[in-house]
Amino acid sequence: MKRILLLALPLLTFLYFGCGSTPETINVVSKKYNPTFAAKANEFKYDFASGIFNFKIPEGTKVDTLQIDSVSKKILIKLNRNFGYIPFREDNVKEMYSTVKKYFGSGFEDYTFTLETQNHPIQFFIPNYYRDNRTEYDTKRLPSKEEQRPAPIVQNISKNIEPSNGLYDRNIVVWPSHGWYYNNSEGRWEWQRPRLFQTVEDKLTLSFVVPYLIPMLENAGANVFDPRERDIQINSVVVDNDTPSDIKLKHYVEKSTDKAHRWKTSDHTGFAVGNPPYPTDFNPFQKGTGRIVKTDASGSASVSWIPSIPKTGNYAVYVSYETSSESVSDAHYSVYHEGIKTDFKVNQQIGGNTWIYLCEFKFEKGYNPSEDKVVLTNQSKSSGKIISADAVRFGGGMGIVERGGSTSGRPKIFEGARYYLQYAGMPDSLVYSFSKDKNDYVDDYKCRAEYANYLYGAPYGPNKDTDVKGLGIPIDASLAIHTNAGITHNDTTFGTLAIYSTMSDKFKRDFPDGMSRMANRDFADIVQSQIVKDIRAKFDSTWNRKFLEDADYSESVRPNIPSVLLELLSHQNFLDMKYAHDPKFKFDLSRAIYKGILRFLSIQDNFKYVVEPLPVNCFAINLTENGNSLLTWNPTPDSLEPTAMPDKYMVYTREGSGDFDNGTITDHTYIEFKDIKPGVIYSYKITAVNSGGESFPSEILSVCRMNTDKKPVLIINGFYRIAGPASVESSKFTGFVNTIDPGIPDHYDISFTGSEYNFDSTSQWISNDEPGWGASYANHETDIIAGNTFDYPYMHGSSIKKCGYSFTSVSAQAVEDSLIDLSKYKYIDLILGEQKSTLPDSTIGNSSTGVRFKTFPSRLQKQITSYLKRGGRIFISGSYVGSDLYNRDNPNIANENFASDVLKYKLDTDHASFNGVVGSIDSSFLPESFTFRFNTEMNDSIYAVTAPDAILGANGGKVILRYAENNFPAAISYSGNYRVTAFAFPFETILGQQERDEVMKAILEFLSK
Repeated sequence: MKRILLLALPLLTFLYFGCGSTPETINVVSKKYNPTFAAKANEFKYDFASGIFNFKIPEGTKVDTLQIDSVSKKILIKLNRNFGYIPFREDNVKEMYSTVKKYFGSGFEDYTFTLETQNHPIQFFIPNYYRDNRTEYDTKRLPSKEEQRPAPIVQNISKNIEPSNGLYDRNIVVWPSHGWYYNNSEGRWEWQRPRLFQTVEDKLTLSFVVPYLIPMLENAGANVFDPRERDIQINSVVVDNDTPSDIKLKHYVEKSTDKAHRWKTSDHTGFAVGNPPYPTDFNPFQKGTGRIVKTDASGSASVSWIPSIPKTGNYAVYVSYETSSESVSDAHYSVYHEGIKTDFKVNQQIGGNTWIYLCEFKFEKGYNPSEDKVVLTNQSKSSGKIISADAVRFGGGMGIVERGGSTSGRPKIFEGARYYLQYAGMPDSLVYSFSKDKNDYVDDYKCRAEYANYLYGAPYGPNKDTDVKGLGIPIDASLAIHTNAGITHNDTTFGTLAIYSTMSDKFKRDFPDGMSRMANRDFADIVQSQIVKDIRAKFDSTWNRKFLEDADYSESVRPNIPSVLLELLSHQNFLDMKYAHDPKFKFDLSRAIYKGILRFLSIQDNFKYVVEPLPVNCFAINLTENGNSLLTWNPTPDSLEPTAMPDKYMVYTREGSGDFDNGTITDHTYIEFKDIKPGVIYSYKITAVNSGGESFPSEILSVCRMNTDKKPVLIINGFYRIAGPASVESSKFTGFVNTIDPGIPDHYDISFTGSEYNFDSTSQWISNDEPGWGASYANHETDIIAGNTFDYPYMHGSSIKKCGYSFTSVSAQAVEDSLIDLSKYKYIDLILGEQKSTLPDSTIGNSSTGVRFKTFPSRLQKQITSYLKRGGRIFISGSYVGSDLYNRDNPNIANENFASDVLKYKLDTDHASFNGVVGSIDSSFLPESFTFRFNTEMNDSIYAVTAPDAILGANGGKVILRYAENNFPAAISYSGNYRVTAFAFPFETILGQQERDEVMKAILEFLSK
């Protein structure tokens, strides 16, 4: 029988960068006391202190116990739970064992070593995804049984894209941290975080999730649910059967062809809008009724919801219905948007009595019963079942839940989840009311996960009652996005932290189906690893990877499905925020999250994944001699993802100012559209498609054929810049300075609160109202800020068409790559908008990034020079047409010569106008009494011009327009063996269609002489 000798020896901790804490004991187990063993163990403790591993070890890591068993020839080293925060892989686990065994050396060659943390050998923590052999998978982390999944809750059957190697038929819940909430103790509405560096966490996370992550997941085939409103539209129209009869006849219309298929009122409750604002105990889905009808194969009954739209724009469409044992899985909804019809199948067997998102569409202002509506028929493959019709909602709208005597005064998208979930019909005590309305802050952070649980239902239901039926939607994963990772006090990023929980809210170590909550760790590790890998490759090779933290945060512990809480970066850390304001960074980081989710679920569900492609490039439209439009483009390889190549493409078409159709699929990188009608502007955008899903769309190009003998105009879209605000760093002044350059959002910005006003990096946080360094104004925090829509060829083309000219358009990249023969065109309109050379900051980024978004790259200069020397005529407009060529800090003679010798202008000054008022000084161009204004203010319809140039004529160029406020030169013209008109502000920002038409007429008349 063994004799056990306990030798109490103090052990120092594992250290990394000098961090450590107090150790526990060594156990030496032997038949006979062996001083050699004890000495070796005692020596080992000191070498731990100096570090024997060449990788990062979490702060606070220590050895709990070291056991040496000379009988069984085993050595067990037990480390505390902090050691488990390391991302373990087969190679680093092998390295750890090899290093320890090598250390013990002589006398221990035939010993078996075990490194253990959190009561498991370290190899236990290797995610299934990173294990080379599937036979080595931990099956406890996989779904325990194959459930019969219902049909997808929503399918867009008009697009006919089913990503079999993507996320098709997966349901994912994603939410962006906090929101505007009512502080019960203070008696006021406020953000949950401070306004720092021109944003607030409550809005910053939205700017990742809403425009990027959710669409990426949906493009991969997933249905995505968000406990916060996801639509940026501030208007909302609800059409419902419970509307008063005098209004209902116009907006809610039922039809049936026979008595057997007439609509009737259901016995179940449904939605009724009531009389907003809502008190906290008002559930609109318990206050109304729904309508039902028997199904048949022919569609003998229908209901139409026809809104009166308050303002032309894009609106999310949500439907509601009841779920019963007689419901069908293929309820057929048709959304008519600007006359385009898009069809959906909705599985009414799940998801009843809440808002179910279909898609976002453009609707015209007013009441347009033939053009803008939603129609549901009773047609189904299952005759004699039930189709349900309740309310349809168009747009997100403003907050309508009352707290403390007032509503939030904010669009719903900015509110906390607690208020949206009330509007969405969630049961209060189970999902969002835990404090009995005494603490909205607590209710808000708890409700997000319980929403995911309620969507699923028994046995995965809300933790207060996991057996509640819920909505029956099988949720595959949930993800919380935050940016409160911490702060550094040096010039490094704080980076990305992933938080997971291996213990449920009821302290169960397994999910309700028996799956181990170690799946949460796998999920967190995979997503965090993907983020760090991609950001290091594309932006910052030193991007900080924080450890995997097993903690009982509400959003990580409450979900009864695999979940992770991501602290993407730190909104408190200036360097992190320099990245966070960059739309390209937001896209790439969101794409990394999507890829991490895809990889995790591919293991859980045992399928081979394919990553959806990147957007296409070199898009161009050629107006053929026979009047057809020929579209060409190139795919964009993804250097980080070999599977992300497309095998087909979707071409979407828009006629006039309407909405885009449902697309035309092609296997080629070209397509020709015939029979285009004269005088109609056709616009196109392209997406790349593979078995993993669909890419984001390309820029939008337009074409129009006029029945005139005028030579067509070629529009070159050279405005593709998206960028964050300018920053300044010095010992006494550091921050974001919009007066230098506010940047340009990607389509729109929902994260901006207002300009920064505290630039003192030593200023400390005192409260959310006085947050110190980075403190920012709040004058724009309720606004949606317009950015680069990539749709300006249409705006230019509308004015060109008005002048009787045909036109077509191409991307600048296609011109630079010599894919376009410019000599075919007598006139060119070069759109440069807010295009501007954008340098990566010298303190961040990978040096290979280089300068982006030049107004005139050398290859474009070469093409334009050749074109003009042959007698061409060109119109150029943009904010930085002078200053980007005349870089006074780093002069480039070639650029300056191109400006003065070819384009016939030189820079006078930048930041030339504040109010944007322009007047003519050349009556041969425009009457001298003619004035107009371009936009200089942030709004939701056109981007703001904040720093336009002033340009002087050179080598024959002459000034034709001046800024009214200071008489600085705003535009020049040149007439010689070729002709140039150059505006030092963007044409598309001129306010008023009539004004744009008049200015374009003058331009074309000058160029045609």
